[in-house]
Amino acid sequence: MDQLRYNVEFEPFTERHYIKKFRKAYKEKWPPTELAINDACERIDNMLLYSRADLITTSEVYQLVKLDFAVDGTQMSPKASGNRCILIVDNSARLVRVLLVYSKNEISEPNETQKWKTLIKNEYKDISEIFNL
Repeated sequence: MDQLRYNVEFEPFTERHYIKKFRKAYKEKWPPTELAINDACERIDNMLLYSRADLITTSEVYQLVKLDFAVDGTQMSPKASGNRCILIVDNSARLVRVLLVYSKNEISEPNETQKWKTLIKNEYKDISEIFNL
């Protein structure tokens, strides 16, 4: 069954810019949260089937996905927490790259989607080209 799981990589950009803030804010609650994100990404195909993740767009074997998550122990639903991950799923390589991990407090209104798309466009040229962002 393990061969059906996806491999997961957290990109250095999200480690430096966003995860660092979560680690500082949530200290001992962050490691189990990060593990839960990893576990969800390993089973991203199931997450998409059960609406835990939102498919943004596809291009050939690639999918751009938004995954909601809650910090461990906060008693909030993933959707209500305002915490999101932006992922690229490579179905041929069975790989999920975690591009952004953020709170809506960091990337907020008036247009959250446009803001994270601009970040992807600026930081991940290869992905921007795949999806024409």
